[in-house]
Amino acid sequence: MYIIIELQTNSDGTLGSLVQTAPTINQAQSIYHSVLASAAISSVPIHACTLLDENGLQVACETYHHGEVNA
Repeated sequence: MYIIIELQTNSDGTLGSLVQTAPTINQAQSIYHSVLASAAISSVPIHACTLLDENGLQVACETYHHGEVNA
């Protein structure tokens, strides 16, 4: 089992998160890269995604910075 966590940090510093799961690494990577494709063109100041295994170990992580956060 794999966990995909999408993080969105708004300009006022508030954070939103979306969590998805996938049974295989290939399915998890598909979701992960779909999130990153959206994050790359997002207007959210900080848009990130991380992929974890069932033990909580990080498999992949990437962040897009589109502006300043005033936290």
